[in-house]
Amino acid sequence: MPDLLGLIDWLGEDRSLALGGLLIGAAFGAFAQRSRFCLRAAVVEVARGQLGVKLAIWLLAFSAAIISVQLLHLGGHFDTANVRQLSSQGSLSGALIGGLLFGAGMILARGCSSRLLVLAANGNLRALLSGLIFAVAAQASMNGILSPLRESIGNWWTIDGGTARDLLALAGIGHSGGLLFGLIWLLAGAWFASRHRVSRWGWFGGLGTGAMVALAWWFTFEMSSRTFDPTPIKSLSFTGPSADMLMLVLSPPGQLLNFDLGMVPGVFIGSFLAALLARELKLEGFQGGHAMRRYIVGAVLMGFGGMLAGGCAVGAGVSGAAVFAVTAWVTLSGMWAGASLTDWLIDRHPAAGHVTSAPLQP
Repeated sequence: MPDLLGLIDWLGEDRSLALGGLLIGAAFGAFAQRSRFCLRAAVVEVARGQLGVKLAIWLLAFSAAIISVQLLHLGGHFDTANVRQLSSQGSLSGALIGGLLFGAGMILARGCSSRLLVLAANGNLRALLSGLIFAVAAQASMNGILSPLRESIGNWWTIDGGTARDLLALAGIGHSGGLLFGLIWLLAGAWFASRHRVSRWGWFGGLGTGAMVALAWWFTFEMSSRTFDPTPIKSLSFTGPSADMLMLVLSPPGQLLNFDLGMVPGVFIGSFLAALLARELKLEGFQGGHAMRRYIVGAVLMGFGGMLAGGCAVGAGVSGAAVFAVTAWVTLSGMWAGASLTDWLIDRHPAAGHVTSAPLQP
């Protein structure tokens, strides 16, 4: 595409990737902030039998990502052949256990990693601290003290790359079947949204959040065919990128930029601007030491779990699910199970079955 080639000639490969990540991330941050997109809140609604607005918005984003990615593929604008989640060896043990840990963590921290970043940009100091601890735990799990444990668990049950990781190929339904699957979930999301009178921003923001996942897949795919150096084809994710962003801040200047290093600050900026325009910026802190301990434990579980699983609630739960990677769907299932169980054990009285003072949003 001439426009991308011109951008590369003007800025260079690394800066072009970072700019694309920045813009896509900013749009994602704005959409997620205005719609209150949050997997944790959706899971809590389902677990408590209160299907409502949060589930509707998550379904709109989830289905929009699937539909958009499948349309790109069917239109010849995207190909999953070289996507890491499908082409390389994966870990089913890591996906399942990591998903369970991440799900438990996002209940304790009252938000997944992307939600914490969005809230931190709005002045939520609980989310800011949790996000920093999440990034440290992710880095420790990638290359630090927790990496041997992550590698050990990941090697328990592995799966080859190729068709073995492609759910559409295994099911024999192809990308047309994937498109139909997404349309079914879109109808479900639209039904819930209409029934619970989701606001215009809920509709628009939910669909826009999912569309940004597809746009990121398309952008990195196009860039990979136009750059001299190998460029990973990826979409939005927050575990590895948060760890990379932490190391960029702590390391000497001069490191090369990439898509992820543009995306993370982009989400922060987009969420901040959306909250500013809506007059929703507000400083919020912790209420007592117990709450702080809860958030810290949750952030650590998410950092380790996300790195073990190979993705977070967005990276695996939406981006990976949109390309129908088997491990991503295992991770997403683990997140729902881990979050539901933790909500039952921690935020509800098991005997009486009623909810304690734990809000759906942080």
